Amino acid sequence: MKISAGQFKAKCLKLMDEVRNRREEVVITKRGKPVARLVPCDEKPTPIYGCMKSSVTILGDIVSPVDEKWDAES
Repeated sequence: MKISAGQFKAKCLKLMDEVRNRREEVVITKRGKPVARLVPCDEKPTPIYGCMKSSVTILGDIVSPVDEKWDAES
């Protein structure tokens, strides 16, 4: 979508809402030539810490020693 700078100035807040909702960019022109783009902002990236929360299930006791003898114990 293209819009002149004068129209953008008059409809700025409405256009920002439309860009966010429709996820489409708006090219702002001055005398028919593009000068700026209004683009939707990406959502916050998923943080690394805690991203796998609730994806692992622990079965059994993970603290007690196992019944098998390891080579390192010999």
